[in-house]
Amino acid sequence: MEKATSCYAIALVLFFTLFISQFGGLEAQWIAASATFYGGSDASGTMGGACGYGNLYSDGYGINNAALSTALFNNGGSCGACFQIVCDGRKSPWCKKGKYITVTATNYCPPNYDLPNDNGGWCNPPRKHFDMSQPAWETIAIYRGGIVPVFYRRVKCQRNGGIRITINGRDYFELVLFSNVARSGVISAAWIKGSRTDWMPMSRNWGMNWQSNSYLNGQSLSFRLRTDDGRIKTAYNVAPSNWKFGSTYATSIQF
Repeated sequence: MEKATSCYAIALVLFFTLFISQFGGLEAQWIAASATFYGGSDASGTMGGACGYGNLYSDGYGINNAALSTALFNNGGSCGACFQIVCDGRKSPWCKKGKYITVTATNYCPPNYDLPNDNGGWCNPPRKHFDMSQPAWETIAIYRGGIVPVFYRRVKCQRNGGIRITINGRDYFELVLFSNVARSGVISAAWIKGSRTDWMPMSRNWGMNWQSNSYLNGQSLSFRLRTDDGRIKTAYNVAPSNWKFGSTYATSIQF
């Protein structure tokens, strides 16, 4: 048994070394956490959520997603971030050895203070926990295991196409969702500009929904975005002057 454990430890080190070389330049390191799953075998129960995304397919994220515990969610500031996760087979027989998955943070896993942290209260502070979509979880672990120890690290997000901008709200209140964001995945600052205004800073309302309290009806809209790694992109006139609340506009920009 000791020999088998030692061999697995060596394999795990080699596994991490491979990913460090593959994702060179990223500052994130492997950190211990735990993982469960929710949302059903087709992940339909993971749609929507505390980040403000609606249909995770049309928003660019698909089924490889996860709800984050309080310690990871950062009051919504982690929405859109990508995490690579591998099951720690040294501590659980339910792990699929050598398997890994990259998930996007799309929801919040709330604490359950009626249950202890180590027996049902998996998302209670200060636990680092991922409540993954069932298909994503089954990539790295066996269904009947229920909960497994994992290692995770933040990685670059890969997306298809440009950033998507959904405008909700009403007159004098634009509530704008930014989705399908690559690389960092997380918008940390946003500005809006009407065709007859200067650039105006937006404030984060909830999740990845940002708000402006200006009357911009009848003006084409431009947006400037900064991700949490400091990169800035500008989408000029992405919404035409006849834009409507509830509409989504695809940009040609991407990080």
